[in-house]
Amino acid sequence: MGKNGKTIKSSHLDKMGNAKMVNVKSKDETERFAKAYGKVSMNSEAYELLKSGYSKKGDIFSVARIAGIMSVKKTHELIPLCHNLRISSVKIDFRLVDTNKSCEIVSEVEGIDRTGFEMEALTAVSVSALTIYDMLKSVDRGITISKIYLLEKSGGKSGHYINKNY
Repeated sequence: MGKNGKTIKSSHLDKMGNAKMVNVKSKDETERFAKAYGKVSMNSEAYELLKSGYSKKGDIFSVARIAGIMSVKKTHELIPLCHNLRISSVKIDFRLVDTNKSCEIVSEVEGIDRTGFEMEALTAVSVSALTIYDMLKSVDRGITISKIYLLEKSGGKSGHYINKNY
């Protein structure tokens, strides 16, 4: 029963509606994979800098990629109920879209563990996007970060998921 008297069904809440970390000890370790997407949109001046790859702060894509990779390793410290996972691989790609002056970011995270890597893939995209903002904010404070979502996941009991929106 939750604090408002209603029954709550969530793996992250106990019977009283209090937050808890899910116990995964009985789950099998399996190969797991998650892929996420995010978009960063900006004005023409910022986009031209992004296309060049460099701003006053340095190599935009290298810094954003490293920030995204580092964030995967720290996801369990950023998101309170996430587990510390054994990551095997992180890949972050950027695609420039001239028609709407944007950069699409796709992250892929792999490993073997008892729970999925969705949060890690989403964190990688988010932090990479925030880093692009940081690298370009001197020329466009109106940069927009949007459409962050899970594209795909596999492994574990719930099986393979593909987001039909992409």
